[in-house]
Amino acid sequence: QVQLVESGGGLVQAGGSLRLSCAASGRTFTNVDMGWYRQAPGKEREFVAMTRWSWRGYNSDYADSVKDRFTITRDNARDAVYLEMNSMKPEDTAIYYCDVNEAGPVPVDYWGQGTQVTVSS
Repeated sequence: QVQLVESGGGLVQAGGSLRLSCAASGRTFTNVDMGWYRQAPGKEREFVAMTRWSWRGYNSDYADSVKDRFTITRDNARDAVYLEMNSMKPEDTAIYYCDVNEAGPVPVDYWGQGTQVTVSS
């Protein structure tokens, strides 16, 4: 059973930084996509960043709104994925969710419980 546990959320001032962590367990994660989504109050869940696996290796993908400010990394030895967030803005305020996407004939998404990030102006 796949379990994802996020940590590292909190309150930060605009311009500040936070680092989110997601610890994964329950299967091998080297050959899956791992990343982050977020959901702000009254809005739909949106893509933030993802490390995508292929036989060529890993590629990182970012939403335009966070490009050049956020960095996603993964540590396969620890079954973990991280999100370094810099130059944060009030509009980054949301619940951040870790996501593992298992490709196949029927793709499957696994989600963590979320961690709150609040950026004050």
